[in-house]
Amino acid sequence: MKINEVKYNCIHYKGDVPCVPNKQRGKVCSNCDEFSVFDKKILLIKLGAMGDVIRTTPLLKKLRTTYPNSHITWLTLYPEILPDSEIESVKKFDHTNVFCILNDHFDIAINLDKDKEACVLLNKVSAIEKFGFSWSEDGHITGLSEAAQNKILTGLFDELSKSNKKSYQEEIFEICGFKFNGEPNILQVDKAYASKWSSAFGKGNKRSIIGLNTGCGKRWPTRMWPEENWISLIYELQNSGFTPVLLGGEDEHEANSKYSKITEASYPGYFSLKEFIAIVNECDIIVTAVSMAMHIASGLGKPLILFNNIFNKYEFELYGKGTIIEPQSGCDCYYGEVCKRAHHCMKDISVKSVFENIKIMASKND
Repeated sequence: MKINEVKYNCIHYKGDVPCVPNKQRGKVCSNCDEFSVFDKKILLIKLGAMGDVIRTTPLLKKLRTTYPNSHITWLTLYPEILPDSEIESVKKFDHTNVFCILNDHFDIAINLDKDKEACVLLNKVSAIEKFGFSWSEDGHITGLSEAAQNKILTGLFDELSKSNKKSYQEEIFEICGFKFNGEPNILQVDKAYASKWSSAFGKGNKRSIIGLNTGCGKRWPTRMWPEENWISLIYELQNSGFTPVLLGGEDEHEANSKYSKITEASYPGYFSLKEFIAIVNECDIIVTAVSMAMHIASGLGKPLILFNNIFNKYEFELYGKGTIIEPQSGCDCYYGEVCKRAHHCMKDISVKSVFENIKIMASKND
């Protein structure tokens, strides 16, 4: 094998380590029957937030369908969340990887973040075609298409944001020049964790496991459902033969421990992201506010009861497997961090309505 026989344009080429055909099957470039030329190099910049990274993964299927022999590089702050089996190169957003990208060339470069660092990077990247958000010469974000410009406007003006009727997936597909046709999220489940939690939850029994994600993050506490409602819902579920399981991260640990002590509902604790994904995967139905758990449940194709008050409900693509429940009294705090009312609107989402929707959803899954 000589250096001039190396197939640098092969989809399997890794750059500095053996490719899969070589590592697993002993193939070499000079006589490899798995040699496959890529005809498009695509750069996708989607740094964060983590939930938005998950709901950008449907774009992978569309890119693969449109460009079957493409080589995709995805630059992100959260490489651990991405399905590396679906992407040739997953890169952490850091100085080294940015330097390498700036010294590469792509056929297509896409940026779906409106943060300055992502926009400036797209502006500097060498690519034949560019889509999404870039940086103008006079120092501000710019949209490279009408769809991208509209997305900038809805981010700047609440009135336009409230009138939007498109899901996040529809918007990003249009920004890339595509039409969204229900392409699914792609989320990997760690096999070892999956086996562990399948055994722990005793899957195979006839009791539906209802995952209750009790938190909503620190940024928008206005999304929080009252403590007494969670406790009442747990009792309703237990009395009706369901198995409620409390979910959350470190921020929810104190509350979940309290709920578990009062009701004796199962609370497995908080875990790494990969293990949390495996736990959510073992649940039959997830109940949650807009949160990371929502994005994970949607990424896994789980039936979902979603609490929403401060966001535009049309933003969320639930693929026909979810029900959005909002306060009947409405909400005055669009994207608000502090409730404007003396009586918090989330109190108006009743335990009864949530429980009835769980029963309906469970009956469909039987």
